Amino acid sequence: MSTIPTTDAKTDGDTDARRAEALLSGHRASIDRLDAILVYTLAERFKHTQAVGRLKAEHDLPPSDPAREARQIERLEALALEADLDPEFARKFLGFIISEVIRHHERMQG
Repeated sequence: MSTIPTTDAKTDGDTDARRAEALLSGHRASIDRLDAILVYTLAERFKHTQAVGRLKAEHDLPPSDPAREARQIERLEALALEADLDPEFARKFLGFIISEVIRHHERMQG
């Protein structure tokens, strides 16, 4: 007489799917929290860059500082490498932020 396996493949698959869904849910919750941190951090950063823009406008300083921007990009690339983040992505991200800051500073002056 042969024995019939007592483990149902569909049940195992359902268990695996539920486990995967729980893991996915945990990762998504973490991503949502990190997105909130990014938004609030960017808002805080822009509050400071707006203050810088007002100072530049009041003292007739240029809206951009290419030497500082280059230093910041180098610094961010180094941080990205330390954090195991693609430095090219970090450079593009900071480049976008810098261009927005300069645009705001130009509007304040003109």
